Amino acid sequence: MLIPSNGTIMPCDAVLLSGTCIVNESMLTGESVPVTKINLPNPSEYPKTMGDEIYSPEVHKRHTLFCGTNVIQTRFYTGELVKALVVRTGFSTAKGQLVRSILYPKPTDFKLYRDAYLFLLSLVVVAGIGFLYTIVNSILNEVPAHTIIIESLDIITITVPPALPAAMTAGIVYAQRRLKKIGIFCISPQRINICGQLNLVCFDKTGTLTEDGLDLWGIQRVENACFLLPEERACSESLLKSEFVACMATCHSLTKIEGVLSGDPLDLKMFEAIGWILEEATEEETALHNRIMPTVVRPSKQLFPESKQSTDQEMELFELSTGYEIGIVRQFPFSSVLQRMCVIAKTLGEKRMDAYMKGAPEVIASLCKPETVPIDFESVLEEYTKQGFRVIALAHRKLESKLTWHKVQTINRDAIETNMDFMGLIIMQNKLKKETPAVLEDLRKANIRTVMVTGDNMLTAISVARDCGMILPQDKVIIAEALPPKDGQAARINWHYADTLARCTSSSPAINSEDIPVKLVHESLEDYQMTKYHFAMNGKSFAVILEHFQDLVPKLVLRGTVFARMAPDQKTQLVEALQNVDYYVGMCGDGANDCGALKRAHGGISLSELEASVASPFTSRTPNISCVPKLIREGRAALITSFCVFKFMALYSIIQYISVTLVNVFQIQKFIKYLRNSCKFLCEYATFTF
Repeated sequence: MLIPSNGTIMPCDAVLLSGTCIVNESMLTGESVPVTKINLPNPSEYPKTMGDEIYSPEVHKRHTLFCGTNVIQTRFYTGELVKALVVRTGFSTAKGQLVRSILYPKPTDFKLYRDAYLFLLSLVVVAGIGFLYTIVNSILNEVPAHTIIIESLDIITITVPPALPAAMTAGIVYAQRRLKKIGIFCISPQRINICGQLNLVCFDKTGTLTEDGLDLWGIQRVENACFLLPEERACSESLLKSEFVACMATCHSLTKIEGVLSGDPLDLKMFEAIGWILEEATEEETALHNRIMPTVVRPSKQLFPESKQSTDQEMELFELSTGYEIGIVRQFPFSSVLQRMCVIAKTLGEKRMDAYMKGAPEVIASLCKPETVPIDFESVLEEYTKQGFRVIALAHRKLESKLTWHKVQTINRDAIETNMDFMGLIIMQNKLKKETPAVLEDLRKANIRTVMVTGDNMLTAISVARDCGMILPQDKVIIAEALPPKDGQAARINWHYADTLARCTSSSPAINSEDIPVKLVHESLEDYQMTKYHFAMNGKSFAVILEHFQDLVPKLVLRGTVFARMAPDQKTQLVEALQNVDYYVGMCGDGANDCGALKRAHGGISLSELEASVASPFTSRTPNISCVPKLIREGRAALITSFCVFKFMALYSIIQYISVTLVNVFQIQKFIKYLRNSCKFLCEYATFTF
């Protein structure tokens, strides 16, 4: 199929064969950040990287356009149009699987309704006994046939109250009205009662517990293998031509869509902090040339205040900003497996190219020359992560002069990402919403457990969990890293304390791996309140545990508090696993990637009025988690009302049934005579006593 140049909404899953596309995948991932998709590499050009590798939509996500996603912009090279090959359609696509989980969820079981059905069934049995007895007794007393029919059927309608459903609905209707007044809308009223029994709530992180974006807190550069003092700004005049700023300007995946800079929020904040300008080749230029045409970044003239400078200084700075340009020759995209990204860039007028790399600090430090990494690197990193900051490390390397533009396009990534010079850290801050800590504290006091389920980084999620009070300061966090079978070895789980993750390797874990399963087997749900540690794991480890360690799943989810890098279907699987250990699970999220979990949970509440509200039983107009305790309160009020109404109607029916049965047994005259004799006897007995 040909992808239109003005964009389209994909009707199927397709893999790009030529050209590039900028795609909005918020329907599947919940992240509104545009993603750049490139075509599959030609095996004849890339024999070392491709080989006999078989295409898979999961492995080759960067080359796949998924169904339901919006193609915003396309770009083709040397006159070859943007082509894609259809690989999946219908319910087999990624969107189809999400829609299927919404349309056909597993039925939600609720004890109140189950017990109500059993009680009504017992009333029906009692009514049947009275029905048969009334018929037999009336025939023996030669009662007319029409009277027998009326009295017999009256027994059944009295015993099984026909007004019971309407009476039980009254509490739900009033609760729904109160919820509407506080901005919570419901499309499944029966779920209100279920919300009264919630004892665990899962929260998404970004946009739910925290604000949507990241803010640059500061930078900390390295010179001569020593950390300098932290700096708030990276756009000072002294740093204009530094390699640190050059790395911030080039090492990203930003692009322009209709003249507006778009991309990952972290990259966007990082690039905006230095105030540079990004220029891309036009559509006419790319149509005539191949993809070797670089994206150019350069400083902006507005970086420096002109009011304090003379005319000569202004001209000098203007020439400096326009004459100093860096072209991005090759980009190695960010990989969650490698935890880093890398670019090859060339500064205008320089003969040699430069390699810039950014990523997880411990990964970047391992790829740098040991003599360039500060001695106190681990302690500085630990200090920032404990404060909840997201830390990104930068590195640089001068490439050999023999590397030409064409050789760079085919060079292996591993050949570039080695022997780098460590340049310093970028510290990003992901702010909590101001309502988050107080709400989580209220839930903790009510003995309602809270769990974080996010698609973000593991260490960031743990830091946010500590900041918001989901994990108390004195509690330990144990990361379960499950590895799939490989090279004949069985699947295994490595255990690490989160505090020492940066200093631990898989060959020497911080915890004895054999002790953890033994402890878990002998502990139950009641022990959870006494524990001082939590489990954390990512989506890949969760998938391996579900497949190879099913006996540990109930124990792990009882203590699991942070689940990071979770795919949409894995969020649904986690909710099911929690329900299997007798939790009543609530889910609070704001993205389309939460749809399956919102539908599967006993009480799902969406903070978004977009895709997630279609699947979620509840939608909140207030974009923070303060709606969760309000919903639980209304659910408990409605549940108590329904339960009391049920008891009243049931007792009323039983008393009325007994009265009618007695009348039928003794007949009306006999019954009245019996009551008169009883009253007379009681009066005589009372007189005699006094």
